[in-house]
Amino acid sequence: MRRMESEELEGILSKRRGEERLDLSDLEFGDMDFRGKDLHNIDFRACMFLNVIFDGADLSGSSIENARLDGCSLRGVNFRGAYMKGACMRGCDMTSCDISGADLFAAVLEKAVLTDIISDEDTKWFRMHCPETGPILGYKKCVNDRLVQLLIPADAKRTSATMPSCRCNKAKVLTIKSFDDTEEFDEAWSLVDENFVYRKGQWVEVKNFNEDRWFDSTTGIHFWLTKADAIGY
Repeated sequence: MRRMESEELEGILSKRRGEERLDLSDLEFGDMDFRGKDLHNIDFRACMFLNVIFDGADLSGSSIENARLDGCSLRGVNFRGAYMKGACMRGCDMTSCDISGADLFAAVLEKAVLTDIISDEDTKWFRMHCPETGPILGYKKCVNDRLVQLLIPADAKRTSATMPSCRCNKAKVLTIKSFDDTEEFDEAWSLVDENFVYRKGQWVEVKNFNEDRWFDSTTGIHFWLTKADAIGY
């Protein structure tokens, strides 16, 4: 990965014509101050940003797909209409960011500061994927291609981050079947924890459930809202 210096970047930005989209993908940026800078409509895919300050910058319409921005300051950044799929923003201060119309599928927001963040009905994959209230059905893929159907009760804690996968703290096992529904089973074992068993008709519960929704791979009963998503896991 090639490292781009401030002088080179300034030269590229100064020569841009109107709304020309710039390709600055697969580059490394380190120890830079982008505060208030116009970085709209730029392809930053797979870039690595180390100790970069973006406060107040305009990244509207830009792509930071699969970019790494862990720990960078993003206060007040304009991400309107930005493509943020798979972007790693662990620990970033995103206070007052505008993500209206942005796509955050699979973005990593663990320990990010999201105070006063602005979103709208066109923001994708920022709101909870699973219903926040009421009982719901969920599906889970287990060892030996067994599909578990779960009842997540109304009083169960549930979360989801930026992907179709969800978590809850308790559920009742309704059915355990083969993927094609031709076989039924009495029990199934978790793909992650070999000691965690789902038994037909019984309740399962995780006592140390992590309620922070932005942690995806953590404690809880992971489930999907559709059979197809569960099988495709």
